[in-house]
Amino acid sequence: MSKKIIISGGGTGGHIFPAIAIANALKKIDPTIELLFVGAEGRIEMEKVPKAGYEIEGLWISGFERRLTAKNLSFPFKLLSSMWKSRKILKRFKPQVVVGVGGYASGPLLKMATMMGIPALIQEQNSYPGITNRLLAKQIKKICVAYDGLERFFDKDTIVMTGNPVRKDIIELYESNQNKLEAEAKRKAAVEYFGLNPDKKVLFITAGSGGAKGVRDGIAAHLQDLVEKDVQLIWQAGKNYIEDTAIMASPFKDTVKAMAFVDRMDLAYIAADAIVARAGATTISELAILGKPVVLMPSPYVTEDHQTANALALVEKGAALMVRDKDAREELGKAIDLVLFDDLQRKSLSEGIRKLAVTDAAERIAKEVLGLYSGV
Repeated sequence: MSKKIIISGGGTGGHIFPAIAIANALKKIDPTIELLFVGAEGRIEMEKVPKAGYEIEGLWISGFERRLTAKNLSFPFKLLSSMWKSRKILKRFKPQVVVGVGGYASGPLLKMATMMGIPALIQEQNSYPGITNRLLAKQIKKICVAYDGLERFFDKDTIVMTGNPVRKDIIELYESNQNKLEAEAKRKAAVEYFGLNPDKKVLFITAGSGGAKGVRDGIAAHLQDLVEKDVQLIWQAGKNYIEDTAIMASPFKDTVKAMAFVDRMDLAYIAADAIVARAGATTISELAILGKPVVLMPSPYVTEDHQTANALALVEKGAALMVRDKDAREELGKAIDLVLFDDLQRKSLSEGIRKLAVTDAAERIAKEVLGLYSGV
């Protein structure tokens, strides 16, 4: 009998790309494994998973707003519908193990699986777990984490330090950077790809596909000063802020490259001398592998402010600087100066964040998944 595993969750690229990495690692270990994804209808996983070559089924589920809103009226019905459909999927597919990667669909599927006695594993990306994972934890066999100190929330006997999986191109980028001459040549080519000067400093700003007002306003407040210091910018503004950003960048078209999306994130990472980014778990895991000095600007709008917890975990280890959105107009310029021009600070931050890098997280998690399979 072949092994059957369900991977559930999604909602954002930060959830679904690690999920696909885990699936790929499982298939690499055992090509005969049958995999099924379960996601939320209308979310990114319903597009990305089939493109990666895997089947997916959708649940009618969304998040619960923490403020009074009409959307919450439908939540109980969505939850019941998702629990009922999860049971149907589990009875039909008959998985020996289920894996939750976070996101709306993960909760109902894992809850129903544990009620049916199916072993379950959670991949907890953040330093501060969400309420769904905390509620499920007592029924979960293994919890794969990327940060220290999760014993505050989970039974220490269930915790396994694995790190967070990242995309294949980031691993390939890491491997190519091990050769100094090759890395320098790639950096020069990457800078020229964006139409910039390889002899000048490059700052890469990234704030997700939608963008972030706090990041945009912070960079805007210091844009003139950065240009005067001969700093070049690759500015991924996001779809919500590209129009305003493009107007701000237009007087500096030779040195400030503003775009809604960066199709070649690998080249932007290679080109950058330093990075300004949000503090999502997947972003941090990629930055650790790349070892670039970074200023983290955690989103204050995510559930339970987990990005701030992620950023603080790095700051405490000397692995990153942090600037909050509300302080960006006053403090971001000083932080950027440190990560671009202070050689001691740059070296210290790079060494600090590299210590957190895990290049085989997907493989580690895949082995934990297979360890729960009753036939192993």
